[in-house]
Amino acid sequence: MATKGTGLQAKVSRMLSKDFGKPILKPNKPLALRNEVANRKLRQGEASCLTEMSVMMACWKQSEFNHAACAQEVQAFQRCTALAQAERKARMGQESSGQGGRLHPKQANTLLKRHPNLYREI
Repeated sequence: MATKGTGLQAKVSRMLSKDFGKPILKPNKPLALRNEVANRKLRQGEASCLTEMSVMMACWKQSEFNHAACAQEVQAFQRCTALAQAERKARMGQESSGQGGRLHPKQANTLLKRHPNLYREI
């Protein structure tokens, strides 16, 4: 794996050098990784149980907001929300234990501060 990194660095340095004619790359910023990431919010997932909620509201509208007439739809919506909350809790448990796949920007910044970039420019 170390040989792949050095090969990539050699290739980039060849593309930047003027020894082989006109350089291919003309970077306007140095080609080095920063020691921090942007502090952006993570995207929220899509809303859950929308179809069950819309069916329940349509039933309420037809029955003039009579709760007893739409008991089956209300139960279906409540089952769906309970299932969605259980999935959300399980996903949060995985993310907190480090199995989520993506780091929060604050966590990434603390790791990058502990292990800064050694090379300033390729």
